[in-house]
Amino acid sequence: MGGVSSHSWSAVHEFLCNSQRDSVPVGDQPTDIEARVRTMILSYIKHKTCIILAVSPANADLANSDALQMARIADPDGSRTIGVISKLDIMDRGTDARSLLLGNVIPLRLGYVGVVNRSQEDISRNRSIRDALTNEENFFRSRPVYHNLSDRCGVPQLAKKLNTILVQHIKAVLPDLKSRISNQMIFLQKELTSYGELTDSKSGQAALLLGIITKYSSDYQSIVEGNYEEMSTTELSGGARIHYIFQEIFVRGLEEVDPCDVLTDEDIRTAIQNATGPKNVLFVPEVPFEVLVRRQIARLLEPSLQCARYIYDELVKISQRCESYELQRFPLLRRRIDEVVANFLRDGLAPAETMIGHLIEMEMDYINTSHPAFLGGSKAVEVALQQQRSSMVLTSNTIKAKDMHDCKETRAERLLILEKPTKNKKPHNLQREKPVLSGSSGPVGSWGIPSIFGTIEKSSSDGDKEHILNRGHSEPIQGSVESSYACIQLREPPLVLRVNDVQTEHESVEISVTRLLLNSYYDIARKNIQDSVPKAIMHFLVNHSRRELQSVFIRKLYRENMFEEMLQEKEEIAAKRKRCKEILRVLQQAAWVPTKPLHSDKTPNQVQITKLTLHIEIVRNVKSPMCIHNDRTFYEQNL
Repeated sequence: MGGVSSHSWSAVHEFLCNSQRDSVPVGDQPTDIEARVRTMILSYIKHKTCIILAVSPANADLANSDALQMARIADPDGSRTIGVISKLDIMDRGTDARSLLLGNVIPLRLGYVGVVNRSQEDISRNRSIRDALTNEENFFRSRPVYHNLSDRCGVPQLAKKLNTILVQHIKAVLPDLKSRISNQMIFLQKELTSYGELTDSKSGQAALLLGIITKYSSDYQSIVEGNYEEMSTTELSGGARIHYIFQEIFVRGLEEVDPCDVLTDEDIRTAIQNATGPKNVLFVPEVPFEVLVRRQIARLLEPSLQCARYIYDELVKISQRCESYELQRFPLLRRRIDEVVANFLRDGLAPAETMIGHLIEMEMDYINTSHPAFLGGSKAVEVALQQQRSSMVLTSNTIKAKDMHDCKETRAERLLILEKPTKNKKPHNLQREKPVLSGSSGPVGSWGIPSIFGTIEKSSSDGDKEHILNRGHSEPIQGSVESSYACIQLREPPLVLRVNDVQTEHESVEISVTRLLLNSYYDIARKNIQDSVPKAIMHFLVNHSRRELQSVFIRKLYRENMFEEMLQEKEEIAAKRKRCKEILRVLQQAAWVPTKPLHSDKTPNQVQITKLTLHIEIVRNVKSPMCIHNDRTFYEQNL
């Protein structure tokens, strides 16, 4: 038994670890032969279902056995290691292996078995196994020290012990194996069903294509309506996301918009003055209000169209979730379905956007000031006057407080001046000087307008005045008059004319009234849009796609001349189907259960052991389909 031997035909792998391992390369063996052998042995004995047969010679120190050392690495507690003591017939005289067989040196739970194998001379003489077993039996009978250890001596006892361990293991794992086989068969059957079967007949291809189209349309409708079987429990999806876009993004986004946030007082005053024309009016005109409110309603168009595009994107995502595993078999059909869905949704988006534009235009074309929720002009004026009075009262109180403070300071200054002694006072009867207008450099005329030519005699001035007043409208002004009065020039109006910076009290009331009316009517229009836009999107886009998707598929794809082209299957799908069938057939063979129960007190025959171990071996190798494929002939021959 030089080197390492293994029997991997049973689920409980019986791996023989011989202590006489190859440590020196011989011939063409690689230089790391010892490391390779050690790695190979450990790769087998590390499995929990492996029974380790640690073979050690009786004429060597058991503590230095390489087989027991490696077994201890893989099986520290010794629960699945059987010690095999060989070469009992060549031990030194006066020594025996009794203490080794009893486990006194290195204890093992499964114990030890002593054997006497054929020598090299027996092998050279072609001595039979039967003769070798007879010679082994005679050896143990001739040694009284082994008489009471008959159950631990001889190859027949080792085989019996191994069969008993194997049967006990099979009885322990067989129920769980049956359950695993059943579950794997169900899973593989579903996978095989998803791959489907190919058919060359037109009727079969038509039925297959119709089934794929129907399944896709049904899944699309289920996701939108919220009754999809594979509904997510970790995030919102499908119709719930559509509802979130309508309520949390669109409605809340419009509610947060202030219609007057982009309108300044100057803008409102300008609009009002432009609406009055060349005359002044006493009341707030309606034209600036309608112009300004139409501009604010027009701002609702862009978010409404953006909401429609968000819903379109969500429907595209929903269509991508409908791609079943069966559809992935046919890449060309999948591309055609994606194209049809994309074009169909775009065709639904266009009328939805058109309808949204009409809704905005309808709100702009007719400003319904008779709406019951509208504030109205009289109410707006009343509220504006109340706000102005409150503002004036607050301002008046502030001014009074400031004037009282200034008055106290003025009185204090006057008292200080009266207390000082007066000197060189003028008589009270002196004639006061005549007042002269500020800025005048000469005497004042009879109209109270100062002359700009200095001192002029009264007679000359009066004569010129009478001449100007008494002349006809057609008479030209004489040169002397032209020299007396300067020509008045008006400044040209600017290219861009803006309202005055000074805001009158009346204009403040007009601005307040306009803002109140804008806010009031904008709220009415906003609520109408918040209600109408989602309805338009649901009607033209969401519900239309949900109702008509299958009909569009049938019109575009369900054509007999396209069946063969669209139902071209991937090569890897065909390979997976073949592999799945092979595994399923092997599992069906492994599902065989013996009708007669096994009893641990009886030695099972070789047929029972082989079938049971193959049963377990097949289940163990299901995880590796290639292993099943490679060993298929072996399983067929043994089953």
